[in-house]
Amino acid sequence: MKKAIVIGSGIAGIATALRLNKKGYDVSVFEANSYAGGKLHAFKSNGYRYDMGPSLFTMPHLVDELFTLHNKNPKDYFDYSKKEVVCNYFWDDGKKFSAPADQQVFVKKASAEFDTDENALKNYLSRNKEKYDLTENVFLKKSLHKWDTYLSFNTIKSLVQAYKLHINKSLDDVNSQYFDDPHLRQLFNRYATYNGSSPYKTPGIMSMIPHLEMHYGTFYPKGGMHEISQSLYKLAKDVGINFQFEEPVTSINIKNNMAVGVTTKKGDYIAELVISNMDVFSTYQQLLKEKKQPKKILQQERSSSAIIFYWGIKRKFQELDLHNILFSNNYNEEFKKIFDEKDLANDLTVYINITSKEDPSDAPEGCENWFVMINAPGNFGQDWSGLITRARIGIINKINKILDTNIEHFIESEEILDPITIETKTSSHRGSLYGTSSNSKFSAFLRHANFSSSYKNLFFCGGSVHPGGGIPLCLLSAKITAELCAKS
Repeated sequence: MKKAIVIGSGIAGIATALRLNKKGYDVSVFEANSYAGGKLHAFKSNGYRYDMGPSLFTMPHLVDELFTLHNKNPKDYFDYSKKEVVCNYFWDDGKKFSAPADQQVFVKKASAEFDTDENALKNYLSRNKEKYDLTENVFLKKSLHKWDTYLSFNTIKSLVQAYKLHINKSLDDVNSQYFDDPHLRQLFNRYATYNGSSPYKTPGIMSMIPHLEMHYGTFYPKGGMHEISQSLYKLAKDVGINFQFEEPVTSINIKNNMAVGVTTKKGDYIAELVISNMDVFSTYQQLLKEKKQPKKILQQERSSSAIIFYWGIKRKFQELDLHNILFSNNYNEEFKKIFDEKDLANDLTVYINITSKEDPSDAPEGCENWFVMINAPGNFGQDWSGLITRARIGIINKINKILDTNIEHFIESEEILDPITIETKTSSHRGSLYGTSSNSKFSAFLRHANFSSSYKNLFFCGGSVHPGGGIPLCLLSAKITAELCAKS
């Protein structure tokens, strides 16, 4: 059997390993940490369970198909339930909106709540679907860096209708074109954060993201988000994939412009394929130090990072659900601070995820486990101790004002995750959550390819390469990469 080595066991790394195993490769996965899953990790503290990383689960069929690919029943490994409410939104002026998952119900409810014409909402959502349909086969299912992608009928069709994609407008420009109500614009602007970008810079094509959420729905995985990675890890073990934990790769070995294996602290390993699930910046800087570097790609702006407080809250808040957003009053200023000044605004948008709403065992009786996150700049050597202190004050002020409480009285447990720790634990350059940002109309084309143009048999998967960050795109990245590997 031909051997394949995958560097990193993030969700894209595990998914790529599973696909290559199915294609007949003997696959070994090398992981620096003592666990599989990358950012999809979890921990327990003082009787509370927390998912550490991604908290939104959409497009579950992309996970299910990895089980069916190996002739396994997904339900034997992994289960989930669909949410009837996507998210609860709150504003300082007292406005509240609980967004239904059903699109028709959403249109009626949002029209009434934000005094907006139903047809405007329907047209907006219809246009978002059209954008997705035009780009799905080109941007999400194939490599943008192979000529044969551009010779297909679907690609030609998309290029002819490119004017419909709003590439030359920002997401905020598009949303302002459809909606007068500032609350509704802010609600749809927030989808830019799904790929770590600014709604005032990312192109209008990103308005297709709410279509994905409304079309496929949002879900809660039984056992928490951590179970996504752990169920796939279990499947990988069951089909014979080898995992080498606490064995970081120190170099990718190149011979005659071809990847021939890797070196770790334990020795050299030979393989016909090498696939890096490590952040592409760190892959070049740490594992290909003496080799040719794609400088323009590596110099691209990184996505936003995050500061996350994991709070054990000794009471229940009935007005909150699994997903909750408490908006700032000046969204534009917030993103200017993050991307232009590498700082935090005084008034912050706060995201609160509470998995104990779905699984009460995640918190002691009468309590809730709060995952409290704000968007933050990447790590540029700022005073993170000072920024974390400011963030905590700003978050508490926002929560107290909107929920009419004194939240500090109910915090009995606290852990913190910041960009430095994200960078250290996951090798994500500057602690970025999604690799590069999408703050440019060319960003999709400037992402690193899923293969090396300089070295044969070297491939890349995960959120820092095409098609982008987030669980669904990482799983699509694995699919593209495995297909490219099979053709090598």
